[in-house]
Amino acid sequence: MAGGRLGREHRAVSEINVTPFVDVMLVLLIIFMVTAPMLQQGLDVDLPETTTQPLRMKDEPLILGVTKQGAYYLASVEIPFEELEEKLTAIFEATPDKQIFLRADKEVPYGLVVKAMAVAREAGARSLGIVTEPE
Repeated sequence: MAGGRLGREHRAVSEINVTPFVDVMLVLLIIFMVTAPMLQQGLDVDLPETTTQPLRMKDEPLILGVTKQGAYYLASVEIPFEELEEKLTAIFEATPDKQIFLRADKEVPYGLVVKAMAVAREAGARSLGIVTEPE
């Protein structure tokens, strides 16, 4: 009792105050919840509807898009039809599964869809799927 204290000792508080951390994480969560729907990008394609179940994919698939104006897109980048086979061949040489999905607007003439399928097969696609919307 030499220091004038009656049996009490001062110790450093070794606990971390997590309240500011939780506040920051909640703000970040709200920001991500608000901005996530805005990150959806892509082509404006009106897909046909079917009753089939969606496929489960491991990796991001290669998608060949065809718009009703007749433009061809690979990974959201417009590709002239003349360069399409060359680009697909280069992509398929680098990928082991050689799988492609065709995403065409339902207003696209059948001939343009068949041309896209033929070019994909000529470029080396082993598996060709067609993207649809559920009814």
